[in-house]
Amino acid sequence: TRNDDLKEMLESNKDSLKLDAMKRIIALIAKGKNASELFPAVVKNVASKNIELKKLVYVYLVRYAEEQQDLALLSISTFQRALKDPNQLIRASALRVLSSIRVPIIVPIMMLAIKEAASDMSPYVRKTSAHAIQKLYSLDPDQKEHLIEVIDKLLKDKSTLVAGSVVMAFEEVCPDRIDLIHKNYRKLCNLLVDVEEWGQVVIITMLTRYARTQFTSPWKEDGLFDENSETAFYESDEKKTKNGDEKKSYMMDPDHRLLLRNTKPLLQSRNTAVVVSVAQLYWHLAPKHEVGVITKSLVRLLRNNGGLVYIMKYHYGFMFSRQGMFEPYMKSFYVRSTDATHIKSLKLEILTSLANEANISTILREFQTYVKSQDKQFAAGTIQAIGRCATNISEVTDTCLQGLVLLLSNRDETVVAESVVVIKKLLQTQPTQHSDIIKHMAKLFDNIAVPMARASILWLMGEYCERVPQIAPDVLRKMAKSFTSEEDIVKLQTVNLAAKLYLTNSKQTKLLTQYILNLGKYDQNYDIRDRTRFIRQLIVPNEKSGALGKYARRILLAPKPAPVLESTYKDRDRYQLGTLSHTINTKASGYLELSDWPAVAPDQSVRNVEEWAPSLGKTGKSKLSKSSDDKFYSDSGEEKEKGSGSSSSDDSSSSSSSSSEGLFGHVCTIKYVIFSSQSSEESDKSSSLSEKSSSESDSEQKKTTKKPPQKKTQVPVSLSLYSLCILTPCPLSCAAALLQVSGPAFVPEKRHDLLHRMTGKGLSAQYQFPRQPCLYQPTMVSVQISLTNTTDHPLEQIHIGDRGPTGLDMHCFNTVECLLPEASVTVSLGVDFNDSTQAANFQLCTKEDQFSVSIQPAVGELFLPATMTEQDFRKEQGKLLGMNESSATITMAAENTTRQPISRQVATVANLGVVPSGQDNIHRFAGKTASSGAVVLVTVELRESSAALITINTEKSVMGPMLLRDLKRALARA
Repeated sequence: TRNDDLKEMLESNKDSLKLDAMKRIIALIAKGKNASELFPAVVKNVASKNIELKKLVYVYLVRYAEEQQDLALLSISTFQRALKDPNQLIRASALRVLSSIRVPIIVPIMMLAIKEAASDMSPYVRKTSAHAIQKLYSLDPDQKEHLIEVIDKLLKDKSTLVAGSVVMAFEEVCPDRIDLIHKNYRKLCNLLVDVEEWGQVVIITMLTRYARTQFTSPWKEDGLFDENSETAFYESDEKKTKNGDEKKSYMMDPDHRLLLRNTKPLLQSRNTAVVVSVAQLYWHLAPKHEVGVITKSLVRLLRNNGGLVYIMKYHYGFMFSRQGMFEPYMKSFYVRSTDATHIKSLKLEILTSLANEANISTILREFQTYVKSQDKQFAAGTIQAIGRCATNISEVTDTCLQGLVLLLSNRDETVVAESVVVIKKLLQTQPTQHSDIIKHMAKLFDNIAVPMARASILWLMGEYCERVPQIAPDVLRKMAKSFTSEEDIVKLQTVNLAAKLYLTNSKQTKLLTQYILNLGKYDQNYDIRDRTRFIRQLIVPNEKSGALGKYARRILLAPKPAPVLESTYKDRDRYQLGTLSHTINTKASGYLELSDWPAVAPDQSVRNVEEWAPSLGKTGKSKLSKSSDDKFYSDSGEEKEKGSGSSSSDDSSSSSSSSSEGLFGHVCTIKYVIFSSQSSEESDKSSSLSEKSSSESDSEQKKTTKKPPQKKTQVPVSLSLYSLCILTPCPLSCAAALLQVSGPAFVPEKRHDLLHRMTGKGLSAQYQFPRQPCLYQPTMVSVQISLTNTTDHPLEQIHIGDRGPTGLDMHCFNTVECLLPEASVTVSLGVDFNDSTQAANFQLCTKEDQFSVSIQPAVGELFLPATMTEQDFRKEQGKLLGMNESSATITMAAENTTRQPISRQVATVANLGVVPSGQDNIHRFAGKTASSGAVVLVTVELRESSAALITINTEKSVMGPMLLRDLKRALARA
């Protein structure tokens, strides 16, 4: 039978067979296959001494423990013993399996296991205990109070591995217990940048709610800037009015500023969810003049993440209609032919929201192109967008109406139908001024086949029949002929038209109206029959209707309000951004309200705790410690770290602990350098935000001072280079600071076309990368441009003009005053590409013309070659493993290794320096990125059968794979 071979392997005496069987079973589970029938055979191996086998068994049990509860309960004692296993992975796996058994009878055992795991020495086990809290709470909510105690304990944990998990448990179990966050608020803010991406999202969401309950609104104007205040910190933001003399200042709590400052670097995260979370935090918490920092990140997401558009549409779409901060990036929202329909729809909505008097002409020209799209749904959406623009901006209403009237002659029925519907809505706003348009639509009535469009024209005829007295009766006559073959929506509007004409022009339309009412009386659709009977009793006087007939005109010809064409994002700010409730625009189960700003800020002293800082052990790795006497793990029973010292400083201004090595005081002084990923501008502003708590328990008054005086602490000679780099606020990595830039190993002669002579009206331009350090700025890449005049007359004032709103930092060359015919000149340009292959777009101008050009760098041109020893190379390579390493194996032709040296082939692709190697088959190259100085290490190892292993180590996780791709192409075809 099926899986008998796996059962036999699991019952054998050889661990190798059992291990092979478990790998196959896990593979079946990964493919979605049902392997539950193997549970009895698998659970027998739960007590195996083979670590690898035991881990796989636990993975299986986590999947099926809830389904096979009876058999899982038989192994409870084994799981309890595994909780004491020396291997942290086994302890965590046992707790994970134990919490997956959904049987109320073992709740006390689970509770005890979670409490013990919360004090485990391993942060991985403590992280697992935080996950188990949520499972136990869903199984037995009565354990809430005991679980809160564990959560409070784990919130004090100093490990970044635990932070996200415990905050998630807090959100599930006791989101209203804000008091648990007070003492840990600053720690969570400072650890945020080092937490895993999933944890960052959870923590940011929680801190958003926390901040709305603890801080006052930063948008409130409150007095003048007071730099001497001891009770509050005022973040001054001077804004001049039109007269240039008024200044505004915004009051902001330093803890509020700490949250904004520490989340800002996460806008550059590769993870979309993290960027979206930070954006919603800034939207709800930041001063209005600072919300603009999220602009570039949201635009980047819209460009690069097609799958994100759905979330962007509902969570952030209304941002575009409420902020002018996206206007400089308007061109980024232009629709491309390759965009999917839902992306086109979002960009169309954004462009409509960005429209104003200044840019409406540009947007309407763009819309004219969209109307011609082969995508019918998109073309119809464009017409609706034109209608919204016409409603919102009165200056272009007439222009939009005229344009829509021209679309009535379009061959596409969808375009014509949508145009009619939009024109109908626009005419309701000012019908008296557009009688000619109604007449024109009546003339095109016979050529329009879409039911909604025909019904819209009939409604216009009936509503404004007194303004077209000669045309409306003729339209009714035509409809009487085709009444039986029309769609139901057209028949209903025909009956309405007949009734209105009967009241306003009874002499000409009385018989036609009776004829249409008789047809409707026997129609198959009951709605039409009911409407016909109602109209007949309303407008035709008889004994039964009595006095009802005199109200017919008031009912049928009553003035009707014009429809309002609004964005779909209107009134979507009732719920917090980034939540399911905001997406569906209704409150979902479990939604936590975002409270209003308090009128008076709660007591700030509740967040005053003893300062914590990273301390460096003998291994050079950092561990978080409040003082030199603290234990390595917050809740473990282990003895204190050796050599950490016994005395601590009580100086509240520095809040630093001294150690026997004299290092911890210095570490505490520079804690903001280590844990804050702020820009240089923000670091200047935030230097005064270092708050210290008094050592006396009776004194709770909070004091805000300027940058505290640093203690002159002598760093021991034995301090490692890694530690010194941490203590130095240097933007470069440790290795990058050591690298010495050398001359290029090879400079390619290949030139790239910048401007063709035909496009440039006789001006030709080519560019190349000389691979020399830029003279203008060290972070820039040097570019040489050759300008040639192919005309028969001189070209004057050749210079660089405007750049796009997202243009890169660039140092322009001096203006070439005159370039004679057939003459050439070479100029230098510096561009800071920000360690990306983003093109530098700018205008190359002459005295009379402007030409849009673009410099597209290869990834290998963004490096500077460097020299280092093989020993240093190996050392730095060991620090750049895991996600910082990219590798691939290629097959090279036999002659490739002799035709050109490997060093020449690599230097052709990338501007890297050669590292001396003692092995003939291994070639090493080193360099650093020009902009940020990140280390780039390349290894080419020649193997048998003309194979070569290419390995790239760099912290630039995007540049690494790109460089690997280029090297594979070059070495395979060299």
